[in-house]
Amino acid sequence: MNKIKSFDDLKQLREGLQAKIKLRESGNNSENIVRIKVAMSTCGIASGAKEIMNFLLDELEQQSIEAMVTQTGCMGYCYAEPTIEVALPGKEPIVFGDVDKFRASEIIEKYIIHNELVDGILPVNYRTIDN
Repeated sequence: MNKIKSFDDLKQLREGLQAKIKLRESGNNSENIVRIKVAMSTCGIASGAKEIMNFLLDELEQQSIEAMVTQTGCMGYCYAEPTIEVALPGKEPIVFGDVDKFRASEIIEKYIIHNELVDGILPVNYRTIDN
């Protein structure tokens, strides 16, 4: 993090952080935007999930992709951490495992932007109470 040397630096930092918060929590029309959940349980954090979440927030903002990025607890894929769940509008969520910065970038470029599947999809091993 750069040192804050002036009031303008502080204002820029504030605006940047507010933009990241907006990306994370823009739940007004969440069914019409990309939704990403980052597993932030102990094993996820130890495997680098916090860095992946920050990377996703930065990349989505840089590419002007409207998305809601949130953290969640354990998804049950400890062997494949860090894991993220991506839900495109009108589609079922897909869970990706072993997500590093390269794979996160690939998920954004290929899956989110171009709707192409990429390696690292984990099988669904749970059912909701409705099923």
